[in-house]
Amino acid sequence: MKSGAVPVWGGSRLSLAVLLAALGMLGPFSIDAFLPAFSGIARSLDATPVQMQQTLSAYLFGFAFMNLFHGALADSFGRRPVVLWGIGTFTLASIGCALAPTIGWLVFFRALQGIPAGAGVVVARAIIRDLFPPEPAQRMMSQVAIFHGVAPAIAPMIGGWLFVHVDWHGIFWFIAALSALLWLTNWKLLPETLPPAQRQPFEFQHLIRGYSQLLSDRRFLLLALASGVPFNGLFLYVLAAPAFLGTHLQLGPTEFYWFFVLSISGIMSGSWTSGRLAGRMLPRRQVRLGFAVMLAAATLNLLANLLFEAQAWWALLPIALFGFGWALNLSVVTVMLLDRFPARRGMASSLQAGISSAANGVVAGAIVPAVMHSTVALAATSFAMLGIGLASWTWLRHHAHEPDRGDDVVPRP
Repeated sequence: MKSGAVPVWGGSRLSLAVLLAALGMLGPFSIDAFLPAFSGIARSLDATPVQMQQTLSAYLFGFAFMNLFHGALADSFGRRPVVLWGIGTFTLASIGCALAPTIGWLVFFRALQGIPAGAGVVVARAIIRDLFPPEPAQRMMSQVAIFHGVAPAIAPMIGGWLFVHVDWHGIFWFIAALSALLWLTNWKLLPETLPPAQRQPFEFQHLIRGYSQLLSDRRFLLLALASGVPFNGLFLYVLAAPAFLGTHLQLGPTEFYWFFVLSISGIMSGSWTSGRLAGRMLPRRQVRLGFAVMLAAATLNLLANLLFEAQAWWALLPIALFGFGWALNLSVVTVMLLDRFPARRGMASSLQAGISSAANGVVAGAIVPAVMHSTVALAATSFAMLGIGLASWTWLRHHAHEPDRGDDVVPRP
């Protein structure tokens, strides 16, 4: 680890990976845990399908908006305070969701819940790059992603069990208790990794200059699109899970876990493979390999849905393969993106997450309601989202001639 970190992490790399992964788990967990209760919440609160979809889109738009500021705040005030304030606010919003008497209040508290939910994952990326040089940072990000995959894999099982044996309120009480425990753990263990001398002034004009610098950098934007938009090819199915799993594949609430276990297994195995390839394969070649896997998966998914009626035993497999390819790319592209502006890593991580989560919000609020009626439409939309990311990477490689930092370094054996 870099000697400039203050203080240097005293534990093992494994324990650091678990701690940082836990920071990013709250967001996915709070989405996936309540999906099995979608229909039950609608009946309880007398909500329409469109209103229920708003509980997702409100969360994601709050998530997207505040993601633009988590990193800038962490660059100015340090990593630790932003994480603790974020988890604390998330806990209070989760209690509000549990107590919501109407669908309107649930939508409101879901938006409030989404606002701090991204602080953990945004700041965790900056912490990793504070502590590690590029190749070890890629390995650590891959390791974090492996542990991070646990939450969305088990969340629907926990949510389905709580919904059946308690009720939907119990899901949000569980999330509130989990986030409170995470706050206490980080309050005790999380180090501050950004020295005061390296902090940026928190001034409006300084922020505007920073965002203008990042948004005017073509390579930065293309990297953000290449990593963020393809994820929506997978996340589309998460957001459409009540219709895709319950209606099209005819799975019950307690059977949703099959989708999440398979897709998260794909992501976790892709993350593990990415960590193993760090230092052994040129970054650009690894990204090309990841896109090739995603393209094969998306093509297979679309053709199969065009030719056959969707069945659970095969319809989930291409989605898992897609997740493998996406995870193979993520840590590599993230390191490239953060190293575009080393003095503004928090802001760069924020903007990367903001672009991705804004796309998530559009998908949840506009695209999913338009395509969730058909497995063919879902597969075609997933293919199109991959196409945007692949086009961004292709344009980057052929038209932006400035080399990436470390992109052409010969890998060590």
